[in-house]
Amino acid sequence: MNMPAILERDITPTGNDYDLVRQVIERISLDYRSQPSLEDISADLGLSPARLQKTFTRWAGLTPKAFLQAVTLDHARRLLGTEGLPLLDASLELGLSGPGRLHDLFVTHEAMSPGDFKSGGSGLVIRYGFHSSPFGTALVMTTDRGLCGLGFADPGGEAEALEDMAKRWPGAKLEHDQAGTASLATQVFAPGSWSADRPLRIVLIGTDFQVKVWEALLRIPLGSARTYSDVATEIGKPSASRAVGAAVGRNPISFVVPCHRALGKSGALTGYHWGLTRKRAMLGWEAGQLGG
Repeated sequence: MNMPAILERDITPTGNDYDLVRQVIERISLDYRSQPSLEDISADLGLSPARLQKTFTRWAGLTPKAFLQAVTLDHARRLLGTEGLPLLDASLELGLSGPGRLHDLFVTHEAMSPGDFKSGGSGLVIRYGFHSSPFGTALVMTTDRGLCGLGFADPGGEAEALEDMAKRWPGAKLEHDQAGTASLATQVFAPGSWSADRPLRIVLIGTDFQVKVWEALLRIPLGSARTYSDVATEIGKPSASRAVGAAVGRNPISFVVPCHRALGKSGALTGYHWGLTRKRAMLGWEAGQLGG
């Protein structure tokens, strides 16, 4: 996102609103290393989080959180590009918990229309390949718009894994492309390849409800976890824990859309489409990344 364009946005002075937006922009621009939350900023200004969110979004055109992410990414590009800092050093300089959190900001996503989903991906070309990963053989699937599928295969189970994923989009045309999907596999699983200049683009193909759940999973920070009830509340459906659990289980982009960070009500790991052993391995791998 082009930060100067945001800062030069024409916000007509309107008394308290203008002063409020100015203070928020100044606070975030100068204090981005502390990654202030909406609650932190609203408390400092003596306002409710809801009012701050509504007012800032109305005049600035994006939420305070989105503005903070834009500022952080702008500095990330400078640190990783011009100054050439290592990923971990850049993460700490930006006030992030580690390279995993920085990587989360570089995952950009879009959702295909409900019509695309209902048609079973009719006319969609999906290229796929099998690649080594820290969690066994990974099935990487991509469209021209970005990564759309990531699954796993046990030894000798490649055909079964492909069939499992293909059922999600029965109308799509599958093409084996080992070489073309290799760079995606590297980008997903090798922290050294995470770069501000090469955001990982993913495409969510599902129902409106499923996409909302998957977007909520993307907001769970590395090293953290949420229960199905937490996710249900976040998307405004507090009584839909069971439906959330089903949507989590249907997540087509494992690991990147971190369904492994979703837990049962008691905090138990519960089931995982690709096996609990793999889920434990992912959580352990992420803990290792945070440990630097």
